[in-house]
Amino acid sequence: MSSRDQIRTAVIVGSTREGRFGDTVARWFVGRAAMNEAIDIDLIDLAEANLPATLKDVPPPEVEATNSRLADADAFVMITPEYNHGYPASLKLALDSARDEWMAKPVSFVSYGGMAGGLRSVEQLRQVCAELHMVSIRDCVSLHNCHGLFDEAGLLKEPSAPDAAVRTMLDRLLWWAVALRDARAERPYGA
Repeated sequence: MSSRDQIRTAVIVGSTREGRFGDTVARWFVGRAAMNEAIDIDLIDLAEANLPATLKDVPPPEVEATNSRLADADAFVMITPEYNHGYPASLKLALDSARDEWMAKPVSFVSYGGMAGGLRSVEQLRQVCAELHMVSIRDCVSLHNCHGLFDEAGLLKEPSAPDAAVRTMLDRLLWWAVALRDARAERPYGA
């Protein structure tokens, strides 16, 4: 498969907290997603994106660089924890820092947390993504009680169910990515 045919997928690591578990989840997910030759992964770690604490009228170069990568993407996967029944402020800042870059593109989620597995953060993100004219994919990956799922090396102890969830989610995400990429090429969104 040529790189032109691949679906450029921005995988966004939403947590920026010191000692976060997001690194473990991101390594696992990117490893699984990389097995699908239809996907070209661009890992955007918000802890390394150097986004400002607040937005101003003129975006700083760091925001422009991240937004350029978002504009190049055909699809998005947001890796998000659940903090106090919601998603991290860093992810909200990233969402609010862009506009057209998100529009008419599909998004799915890999969430992690305690008993709820981050699903409450995903439900809130779906509302924000709808407002940004993104197409939220129903299928997502949710890692409940995530700390107990991985061993000391960062590998899933029982990978079959999460791996199956990744395959299903990516199949749906790719379908929408191709459909929307073709539609945007034929008729720009909002035209």
